[in-house]
Amino acid sequence: MPEFLQATIEVLIGIALLFGGGELFVQGSIALAVIFGIPQLVIGLTVVSLGTSAPELFVSLNSVLQGSDALALSNVVGSNIFNVMVVLGSSALVLPLRVESRLVRRDVPLMIAVSAAVWGMASAGRVTWQAGLALLLALIINTIWEIRTAREEPDDSESAEPEIEENAAEGGWQIAVLRLIGGIAVLTIGSKVLVSGATSAATLLGVSEAVIGLTIVSAGTSMPELITSLVAALRGRTDLAIGNVVGSCLLNLMLVLGGTALVTGSQGLDVTPDLIHDDLPVMLLTSLACLPIFWTKGRISRLEGGLLLGLYFLYIVDNVLPRTNLSNWSDEFRLVMLCLVLPVVMITIMTQAVAYWRTSR
Repeated sequence: MPEFLQATIEVLIGIALLFGGGELFVQGSIALAVIFGIPQLVIGLTVVSLGTSAPELFVSLNSVLQGSDALALSNVVGSNIFNVMVVLGSSALVLPLRVESRLVRRDVPLMIAVSAAVWGMASAGRVTWQAGLALLLALIINTIWEIRTAREEPDDSESAEPEIEENAAEGGWQIAVLRLIGGIAVLTIGSKVLVSGATSAATLLGVSEAVIGLTIVSAGTSMPELITSLVAALRGRTDLAIGNVVGSCLLNLMLVLGGTALVTGSQGLDVTPDLIHDDLPVMLLTSLACLPIFWTKGRISRLEGGLLLGLYFLYIVDNVLPRTNLSNWSDEFRLVMLCLVLPVVMITIMTQAVAYWRTSR
């Protein structure tokens, strides 16, 4: 079997295992939480979000253990960019997403602040274990804050996982524990297979591991978020679709990146110049773009969803073009992006933001 075909199969098998392992992990965790009487609100804020971010966590940890720092960090950065542009954009195309004021007031500004902090931490070329510890502490504080503030607001949501609750009542804690352990085992195996296949593909294609992490790996590990948000949008649960994206982005930065940096110990997590100068700023810009989009008429329209998807396509082209036979066109492509696409996007967002403020006044 040709080496590239073998690497591609490994990547696809790894993504499938991550998806299945994440589903088992979520089912087992929720079932245990239901059995022990943990409130549904706490389950949603902690267990479900952790389950959808588990693939990113296991892939990044395995990448560091195998000496692929660039793949570990680019997976986090690429996943956040994918979540905002593709997951949010696709969900808005299915059904315009209604934005809760809580997200605008609290969660999106927090996502912007953490994204900026991560860029600042990485600007020195290394994310230290102290920075990782700080991110994990921020996660603990934020989780406590989420639970306390959410309890102060009325909760009229229906159960998100009725089938799991029924299974928990019928199957008992033994089945829940088996699902949880099985999910962790499958996630571990899937992450190893995906990292191995991605590393081989990068070597055979002659591109950096960071590029593979920003594109193929990040898209693969973000499949749970994409499926969850699309299903939520189809069922009219637009609040769940948006909350899943924002919560996953925060967990990627604070849990996945923080835990990965802490595992590296004194050596820290190496950051490539391309990530510092190109991709981390794009991640911050996508977070910033959420705020005015969320302001416009209290919802994310299909136009804005299509705009996000289009921008992600251009971002992928910008990453891939310099590594192809058309690399001599990469400078011209970036010039068009800077002089044409970026102004159009900014004008569109500002126009809708101004229209919102006029309406609200």
